[in-house]
Amino acid sequence: MMKRPSLFLPVILLLPLSACAAAQGGDAGAPSLAKRTVEGRFDVAPPSVVVAPPGPLPADLAGRLARWESDGNAAQQAFAAERGNTVTLVSAAAGAPVASERWVVAQQAISRLIAARAPLTSALADIDRLYLERSIDEAVDGLPDVYALRERLADMASAQDAIVQALSDQLPGE
Repeated sequence: MMKRPSLFLPVILLLPLSACAAAQGGDAGAPSLAKRTVEGRFDVAPPSVVVAPPGPLPADLAGRLARWESDGNAAQQAFAAERGNTVTLVSAAAGAPVASERWVVAQQAISRLIAARAPLTSALADIDRLYLERSIDEAVDGLPDVYALRERLADMASAQDAIVQALSDQLPGE
């Protein structure tokens, strides 16, 4: 049996064309998309908001920041003093098996190196807590000073982290 072409297909193809023609005809009942007169009345610029810049560091914070900076510097010096001995011990244990005497001594040296930086990490935690508390309370006075000290101490801690990680990576089993 042979199929005859359907007339339905050409009719389907003509439907979108007739819909377009009807849309362009301009129906009087359809709303206009032109701007109405009332729409321009409320084009008013919002008032500018003046935000006062942060003031100086409050006196009660200046002492704490000075102490934290001193703690960070002292921790940096202790870390630097401990680093040389740790490098020597880790180098000596580089080929030693895990849990051997040299390996354990090198691990202990790395632990002492990490302990030497405790005042720095403690000061950094205290500064983070202070920064969050002052931000939540919207007490912006002194925040630039707090943030600047936090960045300096965070850079120190990051550099120390890299050194500890590099030394740990030299030991087998790490």
